[in-house]
Amino acid sequence: MPFFVSSAFTSTSRSRGLTLVAALLAVCASSTALAQAWPQRPIKVVIPFPPGGPSDLVMRTAAERILANLKQPIVIENQPGAGGSIGAASVARAAPDGYTFLFATDTLLTVNPHVYKSMPFKLDDLKPISVLSSFSQTLVCNPSLGVKTVSELIAKSKTTPLSYASGGAGVPGHLSTELLLSMTGMQMTHIPYKGPAPAMQDVLANQVPCGLLAGPTVLPHVRSGKLTALAVSGQARSPSLPEVPTIEEAGVKGYEADFSLILIAPKQVPDDIVAKFRQAVVDALRTPEATERLKASDQIVIGSTPEQAVVKVAKDFAKWGAVSRKIGLSLD
Repeated sequence: MPFFVSSAFTSTSRSRGLTLVAALLAVCASSTALAQAWPQRPIKVVIPFPPGGPSDLVMRTAAERILANLKQPIVIENQPGAGGSIGAASVARAAPDGYTFLFATDTLLTVNPHVYKSMPFKLDDLKPISVLSSFSQTLVCNPSLGVKTVSELIAKSKTTPLSYASGGAGVPGHLSTELLLSMTGMQMTHIPYKGPAPAMQDVLANQVPCGLLAGPTVLPHVRSGKLTALAVSGQARSPSLPEVPTIEEAGVKGYEADFSLILIAPKQVPDDIVAKFRQAVVDALRTPEATERLKASDQIVIGSTPEQAVVKVAKDFAKWGAVSRKIGLSLD
């Protein structure tokens, strides 16, 4: 028997469909109006680490030019703790109105979910909107160790018990070194510190022979000859130490350990507002003055699209998850 639809049913369906379309158009119009009016008050950027770190430097460098562009000030609020998770949780819970953003090291999204037993927010509550800058770590050793290249360090590690310093369990220097050890068969004992500065001090004092540490932390001591720079962890040479090879150039094929500073929004912030804020921040960082200031701190301005940021986070999530599982890294 053929299936007929009554005229009454058709009329009702059409009416409901028109109502749905009208509702969707109203939402779109409301979202567009909100984006056009935004911003009407100061914008808070939460940095989930103590003051003075790389994310602080980048955002404070950009803040004045963002103000000039958007006509509203940037309020930087440091909320440290739990590897960045406390600040991230506050942003995840914030109203999705475009007045609260998060700016953090990518490890918050790519490492923390693998190593912390519990986290106070869900990754799905946040969305990356731009990789603003990238940085690497510098492999340094005390000159008394007698090594000047990565190949010499690898050979030394096979005949002499060695250790390395990092700024703490799960930080970029720790993970970068463990990736290097896994790719070369080296054996070195990890000595974690509460930050790269005390780690560097013990390498200087030869309490620990080597460390894969932040470039700006070790640069003055490399220049003075108190530390020997063997290589940098990223896929490109450091703008501060262009004469020092990458670890891959030094012979470890396929090695790359770049880290990023990522601008993040609560998931439900309208895309029009996200695009407007992202563009204001990227434009601020691409000025010659900002680019040079970041270069001096061993950072390279990227300013990616949201789509590129998502791909980068997914790739590094898989890579550092494998490293974390290999070394059995677990944090409270």
